[in-house]
Amino acid sequence: MPWKGEKNPYFIWLSEIILQQTRVEQGLPYFEKFKTAYPTVKDLANAAEDEVMKLWEGLGYYSRARNMLATAKIIAEHYEGAFPDSYEGLLSLKGVGPYTAAAIASFAYNLPCAVLDGNVFRVLSRYWGIELPIDSTEGRKLFASKAQMMLDTSSPGLYNQAMMDLGACICTPRNPLCNKCPVQPECTAYAKNTTQQLPVKGKRLVRKDRFFNYCVVHNEQGNIWIRKRTGQDIWQQLYEFPLIESDFLIDNALDLEQSEIFRVLLKEQTYEIVRMAGPFKQELTHQRIIATFWELKIKEEGLAPNVEGGIQVDRKKLNRFAFPKVIDCYLNDNSLYLNLV
Repeated sequence: MPWKGEKNPYFIWLSEIILQQTRVEQGLPYFEKFKTAYPTVKDLANAAEDEVMKLWEGLGYYSRARNMLATAKIIAEHYEGAFPDSYEGLLSLKGVGPYTAAAIASFAYNLPCAVLDGNVFRVLSRYWGIELPIDSTEGRKLFASKAQMMLDTSSPGLYNQAMMDLGACICTPRNPLCNKCPVQPECTAYAKNTTQQLPVKGKRLVRKDRFFNYCVVHNEQGNIWIRKRTGQDIWQQLYEFPLIESDFLIDNALDLEQSEIFRVLLKEQTYEIVRMAGPFKQELTHQRIIATFWELKIKEEGLAPNVEGGIQVDRKKLNRFAFPKVIDCYLNDNSLYLNLV
């Protein structure tokens, strides 16, 4: 992994932001792309938001990209392009939490700050036999105390990396390699045969289903209307087609045309529903998006749908814009089109 042993706080920060809630194998190519496109934090600070969002496309949790760009601008404008060299200063940056601040502080500046990520939580919970939920307030305090107590303050960066590697490669979530573990003799969970029960999580994830019906409206010239999502909902600053959200999966044209939003979108225009694609699904942390795509052609030249904040785009140029993953699936997979004519 190219960020191992890295001392440049910008590259450490970049890798840590990308790896938040992302597997290493998925994040690695994005790290390389961003490192090439923006070799310094000032380069990133000067980048256009749409450009950054497009480069981030497919990685998910897009608030990370927005926070990353905002932080780059702050560092470039208020810190003269240099990252803060204290844990407290790093923690004050947008999108930087206790783990990321500790990682940058220890790896870049050799400060005695213990990291706590999923791997370290797992190692500590098994080593000490801690049954407190790792996502509880009391649990987080205890784990933070244990992590800091065990830290090798003479080599905090090396120690932190070793702890994360131990969790990633040996003390794995399922079927840990206890016989190869260097701390097995002192491990409480191994002695009590409770490795599969630890760590404990208290909160149960419940996903809500949402049904998105996208209207892919195009005219005789091949232009399509898209808009940028600017509200407080998911996928802020990404582009999408005009959207009709419903309480159930709409799989026939009649139900779609009865929607008030659909009537406002097309006004009194003459149109033709060409085909429907989907449904496509995208799993988010607390939501499951189920999307269908309805291709419509406006038959009257010069008329446009009523899309607030909408812009016309040549269909061949859609790949220049950053879309949510579910829309990329639609654009990249024409095999699921269902002809309605």
